[in-house]
Amino acid sequence: MASVELDCKGLNCPMPIVRISRAMKELQVGDHLRVEASDPSFQSDIEAWVRKMGHDLKSFEESQGVQKVVLEKRA
Repeated sequence: MASVELDCKGLNCPMPIVRISRAMKELQVGDHLRVEASDPSFQSDIEAWVRKMGHDLKSFEESQGVQKVVLEKRA
């Protein structure tokens, strides 16, 4: 199982989701993608994207305007 980090701070919608989509295509099932983003709409965007794409949102936390998520790739 691999773990990849992606820095999306400073990017506005839809770019964090675009970059996450590209990164997930490179991962294997079960791999984790750790993402940091600062876009205020990121939480709702990532929750909707995970539901649509079928991946798992393992964790979400926010501190000082930076949102951190861990995603797990599913089939």
